[in-house]
Amino acid sequence: MYDVAAVRSRFPALREGAAHFDGPGGTQVPDAVADAVANTLRAAVANRGTETTAERRADHIVLEARQAMADLLGADPTGVVFGRSMTQLTYDLARALARQWHPGDEVIVTRLDHDANIRPWVQTAEANDVTVRWADFDPATGILPVEAITTLLTPRTRLVAVTAASNLLGTRPDIPEIARHVHTTNALLYVDGVHLTPHAPVDIEALAADFYACSPYKFLGPHLGVLAASPTLLETIHPDKLLPATDAVPERFEQGTLPYELLAGTTAAVDFLADLTPTEGPRRTRLLHSMTTLEHHEQTLLDRLEHGLKEIPKVHLHGTPDRHRTPTTLFSLDGIPLSTAYEFLATRNVNAPAGSFYALECSRHLGLGDAGAIRAGIAPYTDESDVDRLVKAITELST
Repeated sequence: MYDVAAVRSRFPALREGAAHFDGPGGTQVPDAVADAVANTLRAAVANRGTETTAERRADHIVLEARQAMADLLGADPTGVVFGRSMTQLTYDLARALARQWHPGDEVIVTRLDHDANIRPWVQTAEANDVTVRWADFDPATGILPVEAITTLLTPRTRLVAVTAASNLLGTRPDIPEIARHVHTTNALLYVDGVHLTPHAPVDIEALAADFYACSPYKFLGPHLGVLAASPTLLETIHPDKLLPATDAVPERFEQGTLPYELLAGTTAAVDFLADLTPTEGPRRTRLLHSMTTLEHHEQTLLDRLEHGLKEIPKVHLHGTPDRHRTPTTLFSLDGIPLSTAYEFLATRNVNAPAGSFYALECSRHLGLGDAGAIRAGIAPYTDESDVDRLVKAITELST
């Protein structure tokens, strides 16, 4: 049983009265996350160590955050890397991996992806005389078929970058099947899990992703980036670092002192997700149960939202994938400019922004150009009244 009213009561931002469909760009945070950040800033912390209370507190915060993310993703905590953002981590890893590439090697990117999982690979490839191959999705359905990638694989493929869920359409490619083919060529698979992680149970071992990146601020946490991989794989990669900085994994990938308050907030966010539903057991067990329950709740609301939108003659839904996807819908209004629709929704206290949301290649491939469309994303705190408010506002705008 998912008690959305109880969940909503934990989000101070909801007291402002807005219906938030802007979660794909960053969710609101529960009180526990805000408290964890504030309490850490109020406490004595120092560089990590074992002698003083401040040192031990800092070390504990880091180790707790690594374990929390490992529990959320089904990862090894010693393979969890923190950074300023998923974008920054991807750029850093691309530059480090490129040291193992040679002219004539190949990387594969997809037009379904957010630019953060495209441009770092494209630019790094261009700088190293590496060929970029593009996998296209079906613009009519929003689906990226496995064959779109497998037909591009060659013995020279070094890396395939693909999203676990489109941040624009919600489409979820078959990552395990893609991984199976990618690994037959001994290439690496880099999965952008930013849009999947907030909405479904994640097991990077089952996905067979070599690298999995996500962003805590998309799942009720603070602004931060996370990269998870096998520690053994990370040992083979040597990024630039300061001379006195440790060469240990995963710390060798984390430049400078970590933001302890944000790590504490990340742990609090994972704990909040684990307790969305009343379940006993270790945190990983509770997370799997909670995220499965949340996925059902959000999909039910997505069905309600899309049913309502389909009843409005001027609404055009983009992408009609015939498979499971995240609770995200993208739509335009015939004859009504995006700016007009966005502004009208804001007057109704409905936050549903318009744009391409950095999924520029996806938006262009859909025929929407750089302008994109209106995106409505459902979050753990979304309820039926929010959905009905959005549908009602779109109905008013269309008449």
